Amino acid sequence: MNETLALALAWLAGTALGGIFFGGLWWTIRKGVSSQLPAFWFAGSLLLRMGITLAGFYLVMGGHWERLLACSFGFLMARLVVTWRTRPPGENQTLQAKQVSHAP
Repeated sequence: MNETLALALAWLAGTALGGIFFGGLWWTIRKGVSSQLPAFWFAGSLLLRMGITLAGFYLVMGGHWERLLACSFGFLMARLVVTWRTRPPGENQTLQAKQVSHAP
């Protein structure tokens, strides 16, 4: 397989893993806060998300550190996307805009 294609597929896999991990975290927080057994939700979700993520990273890596790096980059990019997509409607201002509005 072409190395560039392998790195692109590793990046896509990392993006998918990140979407599963951080999307699952968002879902768990929404369910766990209103649950009668929040510890069950948080602990179970953590074990499931970590297991899927670590197994995915191991399979994608296949003994090549370059693939691990590309997968990690995709994972972090998915974090940014999930954080952006799950933000409440009133929080669209950037950090700079919030700091400027508090300046004297």
